[in-house]
Amino acid sequence: MGDSLHLRSNVTVIGAGKDTVLRKGSGHISPLVTDGDYGEEQITVVDGSGFKVGMGVTVQDDRSGGFHTTVGTIIARVDENTFIINSPLQADCMVHNNAIAKNTFPLLSGYYAENIRIEGVTVDGNRADNADLNGCRGAGIFFYRVNNSQIHNCTVHDYNGDGFSFQQSSNISIENCVSHHNTGLGFHPGSGSQRPTIRNNAAYENRDDGLFLCWRVRHGTFEGNELRGNGRYGISIGHKDSDNLLRGNTVIGNANHGVYFRNEPEYTGGHRNRLEGNKIYNNGTNGKGSGIYIDGETNDTVIVGNEIGNQSEVGDSTQRFGVVIGAKAKRVKLEGNRLERNLDGEIKRK
Repeated sequence: MGDSLHLRSNVTVIGAGKDTVLRKGSGHISPLVTDGDYGEEQITVVDGSGFKVGMGVTVQDDRSGGFHTTVGTIIARVDENTFIINSPLQADCMVHNNAIAKNTFPLLSGYYAENIRIEGVTVDGNRADNADLNGCRGAGIFFYRVNNSQIHNCTVHDYNGDGFSFQQSSNISIENCVSHHNTGLGFHPGSGSQRPTIRNNAAYENRDDGLFLCWRVRHGTFEGNELRGNGRYGISIGHKDSDNLLRGNTVIGNANHGVYFRNEPEYTGGHRNRLEGNKIYNNGTNGKGSGIYIDGETNDTVIVGNEIGNQSEVGDSTQRFGVVIGAKAKRVKLEGNRLERNLDGEIKRK
Protein backbone atom coordinates (compact mmCIF):
# COMPACT_ATOMS: atom_id res chain seq x y z
CA MET A 1 0.00 0.00 0.00
CA GLY A 2 1.27 3.45 -0.98
CA ASP A 3 -1.79 5.21 0.47
CA SER A 4 -4.90 4.43 2.49
CA LEU A 5 -7.84 2.50 1.23
CA HIS A 6 -10.15 5.54 1.54
CA LEU A 7 -13.65 4.50 2.55
CA ARG A 8 -16.81 6.43 1.76
CA SER A 9 -20.22 6.28 3.42
CA ASN A 10 -22.28 3.11 2.96
CA VAL A 11 -19.29 1.04 1.80
CA THR A 12 -18.58 -2.49 3.02
CA VAL A 13 -15.16 -4.09 2.68
CA ILE A 14 -15.10 -7.87 3.18
CA GLY A 15 -11.88 -9.86 3.20
CA ALA A 16 -10.92 -13.46 3.89
CA GLY A 17 -9.22 -12.93 7.23
CA LYS A 18 -5.56 -13.97 7.27
CA ASP A 19 -5.68 -14.48 3.49
CA THR A 20 -6.53 -10.81 2.81
CA VAL A 21 -3.48 -8.78 3.80
CA LEU A 22 -2.91 -5.07 3.25
CA ARG A 23 0.79 -4.40 3.83
CA LYS A 24 2.35 -0.99 4.24
CA GLY A 25 5.00 -0.25 1.62
CA SER A 26 8.49 0.94 2.48
CA GLY A 27 8.67 4.36 4.08
CA HIS A 28 10.36 7.57 2.97
CA ILE A 29 11.03 10.63 5.11
CA SER A 30 12.56 14.03 4.36
CA PRO A 31 12.96 17.40 6.11
CA LEU A 32 11.13 20.38 4.61
CA VAL A 33 13.16 23.03 2.78
CA THR A 34 10.79 25.85 3.72
CA ASP A 35 8.09 26.28 6.34
CA GLY A 36 4.73 24.67 5.78
CA ASP A 37 2.16 27.32 6.76
CA TYR A 38 -1.20 26.72 8.37
CA GLY A 39 -3.73 26.08 5.61
CA GLU A 40 -1.10 25.62 2.91
CA GLU A 41 -1.54 22.72 0.50
CA GLN A 42 2.02 22.55 -0.81
CA ILE A 43 5.25 21.18 0.66
CA THR A 44 8.86 21.44 -0.49
CA VAL A 45 11.24 18.78 0.79
CA VAL A 46 14.99 18.23 0.77
CA ASP A 47 14.71 14.81 -0.87
CA GLY A 48 11.72 14.23 -3.12
CA SER A 49 12.98 10.97 -4.60
CA GLY A 50 10.77 8.77 -2.43
CA PHE A 51 7.54 10.70 -2.95
CA LYS A 52 5.15 10.45 -5.90
CA VAL A 53 1.67 11.42 -6.91
CA GLY A 54 -0.95 9.21 -5.27
CA MET A 55 1.15 8.50 -2.20
CA GLY A 56 -0.06 9.10 1.35
CA VAL A 57 1.92 11.70 3.27
CA THR A 58 2.17 13.07 6.80
CA VAL A 59 3.48 16.57 7.54
CA GLN A 60 4.49 17.62 11.05
CA ASP A 61 7.15 19.24 13.19
CA ASP A 62 8.33 18.84 16.78
CA ARG A 63 5.41 20.92 18.04
CA SER A 64 2.59 19.31 16.09
CA GLY A 65 1.50 16.94 18.84
CA GLY A 66 -1.44 14.65 18.29
CA PHE A 67 -4.01 17.00 16.84
CA HIS A 68 -1.98 19.27 14.56
CA THR A 69 -0.37 16.61 12.42
CA THR A 70 -1.60 16.59 8.80
CA VAL A 71 -2.25 13.35 6.93
CA GLY A 72 -3.19 13.56 3.25
CA THR A 73 -2.38 12.40 -0.27
CA ILE A 74 0.03 13.86 -2.82
CA ILE A 75 -2.08 14.92 -5.82
CA ALA A 76 0.45 16.78 -8.01
CA ARG A 77 4.17 17.36 -8.46
CA VAL A 78 5.35 20.92 -9.13
CA ASP A 79 9.05 20.14 -9.48
CA GLU A 80 11.59 17.63 -8.23
CA ASN A 81 11.04 18.49 -4.56
CA THR A 82 7.70 20.36 -4.43
CA PHE A 83 4.33 18.61 -4.11
CA ILE A 84 0.65 19.54 -3.84
CA ILE A 85 -1.36 17.68 -1.19
CA ASN A 86 -5.12 17.32 -0.88
CA SER A 87 -5.36 18.44 2.74
CA PRO A 88 -4.51 21.90 4.11
CA LEU A 89 -1.88 21.85 6.85
CA GLN A 90 -3.47 21.75 10.29
CA ALA A 91 -0.78 23.99 11.81
CA ASP A 92 2.43 25.79 10.96
CA CYS A 93 5.22 23.26 10.35
CA MET A 94 8.43 25.20 10.85
CA VAL A 95 11.88 24.32 9.57
CA HIS A 96 13.43 25.50 12.83
CA ASN A 97 11.17 22.99 14.63
CA ASN A 98 12.41 20.14 12.42
CA ALA A 99 9.47 20.04 10.00
CA ILE A 100 9.29 16.80 8.03
CA ALA A 101 7.21 14.95 5.46
CA LYS A 102 6.91 11.17 5.56
CA ASN A 103 4.72 8.71 3.72
CA THR A 104 2.87 7.40 6.75
CA PHE A 105 -0.90 6.88 6.69
CA PRO A 106 -3.62 4.50 7.95
CA LEU A 107 -3.95 1.39 5.80
CA LEU A 108 -7.75 1.73 5.90
CA SER A 109 -9.34 5.05 6.74
CA GLY A 110 -12.66 6.83 6.81
CA TYR A 111 -13.21 10.57 7.25
CA TYR A 112 -16.51 12.42 7.63
CA ALA A 113 -18.55 9.35 6.72
CA GLU A 114 -21.13 6.94 8.10
CA ASN A 115 -22.34 3.36 7.76
CA ILE A 116 -18.94 1.88 6.92
CA ARG A 117 -18.27 -1.79 7.57
CA ILE A 118 -14.87 -3.50 7.48
CA GLU A 119 -14.74 -7.26 7.96
CA GLY A 120 -12.11 -9.97 7.64
CA VAL A 121 -9.09 -7.82 6.73
CA THR A 122 -5.51 -8.21 8.01
CA VAL A 123 -3.21 -5.18 8.18
CA ASP A 124 0.56 -5.67 8.20
CA GLY A 125 2.12 -2.34 9.16
CA ASN A 126 5.67 -3.27 8.12
CA ARG A 127 6.90 -1.25 11.07
CA ALA A 128 10.56 -2.09 10.58
CA ASP A 129 10.59 -0.07 7.35
CA ASN A 130 8.38 2.86 8.34
CA ALA A 131 8.31 5.93 10.56
CA ASP A 132 5.69 6.27 13.27
CA LEU A 133 2.30 7.97 13.05
CA ASN A 134 0.57 9.22 16.21
CA GLY A 135 -2.75 7.62 17.06
CA CYS A 136 -4.80 10.82 17.08
CA ARG A 137 -4.33 11.08 13.31
CA GLY A 138 -3.73 7.51 12.21
CA ALA A 139 -3.54 3.79 12.96
CA GLY A 140 -3.60 0.55 11.06
CA ILE A 141 -7.36 1.12 10.76
CA PHE A 142 -8.51 4.68 11.47
CA PHE A 143 -11.77 6.66 11.58
CA TYR A 144 -12.17 10.42 11.96
CA ARG A 145 -15.65 11.85 12.38
CA VAL A 146 -17.21 8.60 11.23
CA ASN A 147 -20.49 7.46 12.77
CA ASN A 148 -22.55 4.26 12.95
CA SER A 149 -19.82 2.01 11.59
CA GLN A 150 -18.36 -1.42 12.31
CA ILE A 151 -14.96 -3.13 12.25
CA HIS A 152 -15.31 -6.86 12.79
CA ASN A 153 -12.96 -9.86 12.52
CA CYS A 154 -9.92 -7.80 11.54
CA THR A 155 -6.28 -7.97 12.63
CA VAL A 156 -3.66 -5.22 12.77
CA HIS A 157 -0.07 -6.12 13.56
CA ASP A 158 3.37 -4.54 13.35
CA TYR A 159 2.10 -1.04 12.64
CA ASN A 160 4.40 1.80 13.73
CA GLY A 161 1.66 3.42 15.79
CA ASP A 162 -1.76 2.30 17.07
CA GLY A 163 -3.57 -0.76 15.84
CA PHE A 164 -7.14 0.62 15.82
CA SER A 165 -8.06 4.27 16.44
CA PHE A 166 -11.20 6.34 15.98
CA GLN A 167 -11.53 10.00 16.88
CA GLN A 168 -14.64 12.17 17.22
CA SER A 169 -16.66 9.20 16.01
CA SER A 170 -19.87 7.91 17.59
CA ASN A 171 -21.56 4.52 17.63
CA ILE A 172 -18.47 2.63 16.47
CA SER A 173 -18.41 -1.15 16.97
CA ILE A 174 -15.15 -3.10 17.02
CA GLU A 175 -15.71 -6.81 17.61
CA ASN A 176 -13.64 -9.99 17.32
CA CYS A 177 -10.54 -8.09 16.25
CA VAL A 178 -6.88 -8.53 17.20
CA SER A 179 -4.24 -5.82 17.68
CA HIS A 180 -0.73 -7.06 18.39
CA HIS A 181 2.92 -6.06 18.19
CA ASN A 182 2.15 -2.46 17.28
CA THR A 183 4.39 0.31 18.61
CA GLY A 184 1.49 2.38 19.99
CA LEU A 185 -1.86 1.49 21.55
CA GLY A 186 -3.91 -1.59 20.81
CA PHE A 187 -7.34 0.10 20.70
CA HIS A 188 -7.72 3.89 20.92
CA PRO A 189 -11.22 5.37 21.10
CA GLY A 190 -10.87 9.11 21.62
CA SER A 191 -11.57 12.80 21.16
CA GLY A 192 -15.21 12.85 22.10
CA SER A 193 -16.28 9.48 20.71
CA GLN A 194 -19.67 8.55 22.14
CA ARG A 195 -21.23 5.14 22.73
CA PRO A 196 -18.43 2.93 21.39
CA THR A 197 -18.74 -0.85 21.63
CA ILE A 198 -15.44 -2.72 21.86
CA ARG A 199 -16.25 -6.37 22.44
CA ASN A 200 -14.48 -9.75 22.29
CA ASN A 201 -11.20 -8.38 20.97
CA ALA A 202 -7.58 -9.08 21.90
CA ALA A 203 -4.71 -6.62 22.32
CA TYR A 204 -1.39 -8.18 23.17
CA GLU A 205 2.26 -7.21 23.23
CA ASN A 206 1.70 -3.68 21.98
CA ARG A 207 4.31 -1.15 23.14
CA ASP A 208 1.82 1.08 24.99
CA ASP A 209 -1.64 0.31 26.43
CA GLY A 210 -3.94 -2.46 25.33
CA LEU A 211 -7.06 -0.24 25.53
CA PHE A 212 -6.72 3.54 25.89
CA LEU A 213 -9.78 5.70 26.43
CA CYS A 214 -8.53 9.07 25.27
CA TRP A 215 -10.56 12.25 25.90
CA ARG A 216 -14.34 12.43 26.40
CA VAL A 217 -15.11 8.79 25.69
CA ARG A 218 -18.56 8.31 27.22
CA HIS A 219 -21.34 5.75 27.51
CA GLY A 220 -19.16 3.02 26.02
CA THR A 221 -19.29 -0.74 26.46
CA PHE A 222 -15.95 -2.55 26.70
CA GLU A 223 -16.72 -6.20 27.15
CA GLY A 224 -15.08 -9.61 26.81
CA ASN A 225 -11.72 -8.26 25.66
CA GLU A 226 -8.30 -9.71 26.45
CA LEU A 227 -5.59 -7.14 27.20
CA ARG A 228 -2.37 -9.09 27.67
CA GLY A 229 1.33 -8.38 27.91
CA ASN A 230 1.18 -4.77 26.75
CA GLY A 231 4.05 -2.40 27.48
CA ARG A 232 2.24 0.02 29.76
CA TYR A 233 -1.33 -0.40 31.11
CA GLY A 234 -3.91 -2.99 30.21
CA ILE A 235 -6.69 -0.38 30.27
CA SER A 236 -6.26 3.39 30.72
CA ILE A 237 -9.13 5.78 31.55
CA GLY A 238 -8.86 9.53 31.99
CA HIS A 239 -9.89 12.94 30.67
CA LYS A 240 -13.71 13.20 30.87
CA ASP A 241 -14.06 9.45 30.16
CA SER A 242 -17.30 8.95 32.07
CA ASP A 243 -20.27 6.59 32.35
CA ASN A 244 -18.56 3.62 30.72
CA LEU A 245 -19.08 -0.09 31.40
CA LEU A 246 -16.07 -2.40 31.46
CA ARG A 247 -17.32 -5.93 31.92
CA GLY A 248 -15.96 -9.44 31.57
CA ASN A 249 -12.51 -8.42 30.34
CA THR A 250 -9.30 -10.34 31.01
CA VAL A 251 -6.43 -8.00 31.89
CA ILE A 252 -3.25 -9.95 32.43
CA GLY A 253 0.51 -9.57 32.48
CA ASN A 254 0.73 -5.90 31.47
CA ALA A 255 3.83 -3.94 32.40
CA ASN A 256 2.18 -1.44 34.74
CA HIS A 257 -1.30 -1.34 36.31
CA GLY A 258 -3.99 -3.57 34.92
CA VAL A 259 -6.56 -0.75 34.94
CA TYR A 260 -5.36 2.82 35.48
CA PHE A 261 -7.53 5.86 36.10
CA ARG A 262 -5.29 8.75 35.09
CA ASN A 263 -4.35 11.69 37.29
CA GLU A 264 -6.99 14.27 36.37
CA PRO A 265 -8.53 17.14 38.39
CA GLU A 266 -12.17 16.69 39.33
CA TYR A 267 -13.49 18.85 36.48
CA THR A 268 -11.88 16.57 33.87
CA GLY A 269 -11.92 13.27 35.75
CA GLY A 270 -13.21 9.97 34.43
CA HIS A 271 -16.31 9.64 36.64
CA ARG A 272 -19.09 7.05 37.09
CA ASN A 273 -17.33 4.16 35.41
CA ARG A 274 -18.26 0.57 36.29
CA LEU A 275 -15.88 -2.39 36.34
CA GLU A 276 -17.80 -5.63 36.59
CA GLY A 277 -16.78 -9.27 36.36
CA ASN A 278 -13.28 -8.67 35.04
CA LYS A 279 -10.27 -10.92 35.64
CA ILE A 280 -7.23 -8.80 36.47
CA TYR A 281 -4.11 -10.87 37.07
CA ASN A 282 -0.32 -10.69 37.13
CA ASN A 283 0.01 -7.09 36.04
CA GLY A 284 2.97 -4.95 37.06
CA THR A 285 5.64 -6.94 35.28
CA ASN A 286 7.83 -3.82 35.59
CA GLY A 287 7.70 -4.34 39.36
CA LYS A 288 5.48 -1.35 40.16
CA GLY A 289 1.95 -2.13 39.02
CA SER A 290 -1.27 -3.07 40.77
CA GLY A 291 -4.55 -4.52 39.59
CA ILE A 292 -6.63 -1.32 39.61
CA TYR A 293 -5.14 2.08 40.39
CA ILE A 294 -7.53 5.03 40.83
CA ASP A 295 -5.50 8.20 40.53
CA GLY A 296 -6.57 11.84 40.50
CA GLU A 297 -9.86 13.34 41.64
CA THR A 298 -11.86 10.47 40.18
CA ASN A 299 -15.38 9.99 41.55
CA ASP A 300 -18.09 7.33 41.75
CA THR A 301 -16.16 4.34 40.44
CA VAL A 302 -17.99 1.03 40.91
CA ILE A 303 -15.89 -2.14 41.17
CA VAL A 304 -18.14 -5.18 41.45
CA GLY A 305 -17.56 -8.93 41.13
CA ASN A 306 -14.02 -8.84 39.78
CA GLU A 307 -11.17 -11.31 40.32
CA ILE A 308 -7.97 -9.41 41.12
CA GLY A 309 -4.69 -11.06 42.06
CA ASN A 310 -1.78 -13.18 40.93
CA GLN A 311 -2.02 -16.57 39.28
CA SER A 312 1.17 -18.52 39.78
CA GLU A 313 0.32 -20.87 36.96
CA VAL A 314 0.39 -17.95 34.50
CA GLY A 315 3.86 -16.79 35.54
CA ASP A 316 5.73 -15.11 38.34
CA SER A 317 3.59 -13.11 40.74
CA THR A 318 4.01 -9.40 40.00
CA GLN A 319 0.83 -7.53 40.95
CA ARG A 320 1.46 -5.43 44.08
CA PHE A 321 -1.99 -4.42 45.37
CA GLY A 322 -5.41 -5.49 44.25
CA VAL A 323 -6.93 -1.99 44.29
CA VAL A 324 -5.17 1.29 45.04
CA ILE A 325 -7.47 4.23 45.81
CA GLY A 326 -5.81 7.62 45.53
CA ALA A 327 -6.13 10.24 48.25
CA LYS A 328 -8.36 12.47 46.13
CA ALA A 329 -10.67 9.80 44.69
CA LYS A 330 -14.21 9.92 46.08
CA ARG A 331 -17.04 7.44 46.48
CA VAL A 332 -15.37 4.25 45.27
CA LYS A 333 -17.73 1.29 45.67
CA LEU A 334 -16.16 -2.15 46.16
CA GLU A 335 -18.54 -5.09 46.30
CA GLY A 336 -18.26 -8.84 45.81
CA ASN A 337 -14.70 -8.84 44.47
CA ARG A 338 -12.27 -11.71 44.99
CA LEU A 339 -8.88 -10.28 45.84
CA GLU A 340 -6.15 -12.82 46.49
CA ARG A 341 -2.42 -13.34 46.25
CA ASN A 342 -1.66 -9.66 45.65
CA LEU A 343 1.89 -9.19 46.89
CA ASP A 344 1.47 -6.17 49.17
CA GLY A 345 -2.20 -6.40 50.06
CA GLU A 346 -5.75 -6.36 48.79
CA ILE A 347 -6.73 -2.69 49.06
CA LYS A 348 -4.53 0.34 49.62
CA ARG A 349 -5.98 3.75 50.42
CA LYS A 350 -3.47 6.54 49.95
